[in-house]
Amino acid sequence: MAAGHAWAAAPSAQALATKAGIPYPAVIAHRGASHDAPESTRPAYMAARDLGADYLELDLQRTRDGQLVAFHDDTLLRTTDVATRYPERRDRPISDFSLAELRALDAGSWFNASYPDRARPGFANARILTLDEIIDIADADPEHRTGLYIETKVPNLYPGIEADLKAKLIRRGWLTPEGEVAPGHRVVLQTFEKASLQLLAKEMPKVPKVLLLWVGEGSIEPESKVTFAQSGAKDKAAYYAAQRPASKEAFSQWVDFAKAQGAVATGPSAALTAGGEQSYMDLIQPWMNQLTHAKGLLVHAYTLDDPVDFDKARQAGVDGIFTNRADQLLRFYGRPAAKSVQAVLEADGY
Repeated sequence: MAAGHAWAAAPSAQALATKAGIPYPAVIAHRGASHDAPESTRPAYMAARDLGADYLELDLQRTRDGQLVAFHDDTLLRTTDVATRYPERRDRPISDFSLAELRALDAGSWFNASYPDRARPGFANARILTLDEIIDIADADPEHRTGLYIETKVPNLYPGIEADLKAKLIRRGWLTPEGEVAPGHRVVLQTFEKASLQLLAKEMPKVPKVLLLWVGEGSIEPESKVTFAQSGAKDKAAYYAAQRPASKEAFSQWVDFAKAQGAVATGPSAALTAGGEQSYMDLIQPWMNQLTHAKGLLVHAYTLDDPVDFDKARQAGVDGIFTNRADQLLRFYGRPAAKSVQAVLEADGY
């Protein structure tokens, strides 16, 4: 009963969002419009911007020569031609390459090969982008500037990346010299790593931050220690769907940690109705969202693309969604884009 009264007394999610300067509900373009264009490349980010997404989401890594770039994976194999261009370093991380070397990679042709029904000639030879280039895309229309939702990716590989990010955002005018979000701008910082959240809190205490949630090693303690290999599950989606926090306390500890570091939200995984590679643990159950709201935090779930899952998340109490299909989520929220994603890509030169 006490918990129930606490939830009932919690501030409304919309009030929490307003206080944090975050749109409600938030449309977070996961690596850009990455269903319809190669993830984390110029066409994906330009399309997400022009469709009207609230945020361009990106994974921040650092090159060997100290440049901040957007790239998701730990290696370059999945989405570039690194195996052909640099075969001896095909399994190496971003930190093993200079920016010039990364610029030589084709980060678009894989998409055309993987999704021929969405292929476009202009995607071939798309390049890995620097943070500066994504800021330029977001800055294109100062009257309708798109927000940035930035994850420190594998931050243990990049000591000091939190300070580097702060310096870059200040130089580009997205943060004031005092470290506050500049008027007319929206920035959210996100990480899975507790240590990185602490460093983000130290470097940028006044910037909205999100702790991403997972069940397993390095994150929320799981109910079962059985590995995927031991489980007999038919695929990882089925395995993930069966993973649960060890207890409500195990879940709550991570929300409490996020709040203690000044976070404004958590970013939990979600299980998808149709399964698939993006289907993970169901960490957006109503009780989880109610608990999080009661502690004064928002809930931004990853990564949903289907209206049936948008609706489930809304009914469960989610306040924003990471999506590869910003056009679909905007329509679901009653904010349809003025043009179709196809028309937007063509207008952007693709």
